Amino acid sequence: MLRDEFDFIKKIRPKYSYQSSLIQGIGDDAAIYCNEPMFDELICMDTMVEGVHFTRQTMTPWMIGFKALAVNISDIAAMGGIPTYYLVSIAIPEEWTEEELTQIYAGMSDLGSKYSMDLIGGDTVSSKKGLIITVTVLGKVEKGTSLLRSNAKPGDLVFVVGDLGASAAGLDLLLSTGLNHPYTEYEKHLLKAHQEPIPQVEAGRILACSGLNISLNDISDGLASETNELAEASSVDLHIEFEKVPRNIYLNAYPIEKQKQWCLFGGEDYQLVGTMSEAGFKQLSPILSEKNIKLTVIGEVTEGSGNVYLYENKHKEKLLKKGFNHFDKGE
Repeated sequence: MLRDEFDFIKKIRPKYSYQSSLIQGIGDDAAIYCNEPMFDELICMDTMVEGVHFTRQTMTPWMIGFKALAVNISDIAAMGGIPTYYLVSIAIPEEWTEEELTQIYAGMSDLGSKYSMDLIGGDTVSSKKGLIITVTVLGKVEKGTSLLRSNAKPGDLVFVVGDLGASAAGLDLLLSTGLNHPYTEYEKHLLKAHQEPIPQVEAGRILACSGLNISLNDISDGLASETNELAEASSVDLHIEFEKVPRNIYLNAYPIEKQKQWCLFGGEDYQLVGTMSEAGFKQLSPILSEKNIKLTVIGEVTEGSGNVYLYENKHKEKLLKKGFNHFDKGE
């Protein structure tokens, strides 16, 4: 149980800062940083709720903090941006110890340091039931280069950065056998994909700096949901071939129907899906390959009214906007 909020804040206050634009961080009524004239500012926020997004049976406190920040950095990556600062609001129930809370912040700090991000503020309150973490991330992207969902054009190719399905498979394992089960090495890869996702910041930066017309979305709620968001935002139709969807190699031990469910609807992969011209793909594919970043064409864009179609074994079906939904009670 946390006894002294102010003493705890002192303990998690960063000892130094990464960003030269930071004027005042934690320690005043508000943080102060200077704007850069050549960049547009980015901001996003996400909340993780105990019992909805995580439990003690599926994640350690360090993993909870790591993932809480990762999901927001992924949104910055989907805009082609550079993550710079983050703020954390945490609601704490009595059963969480100060040591566990410190580990949550350590998880965020360890990931944030990879991108030279500074923790600049937040809020600490009590909760009657369950731990709640809300993270706000600030970032920047060169003016006029944001990779908007509305950028898709007829004739574009649909692509995926990375591979899919591992996170949902890892969660399935955790829900079945718990955090401390003696997992095999390949199962541990699936667990890590769920517990410690790595945002595709480098890929987003390469795409944004290319000067090409690219639409982009991060895959948080599943490929089906995210492609529908692209199609709707751009008022086009997307046509996807399931055989081309890049599945994580560690899914091969599972039936194809499970693989399909995890890749299309599982979510929490935090990879990227988007569209670009064929010429653009030929230009960027070798650049990403040199960085060991996987880029895969999975379909094409046509004129339409915001629909997505899936092709499998010569069968065509409308791919509905299904995926993780916080308010879906299964009714």
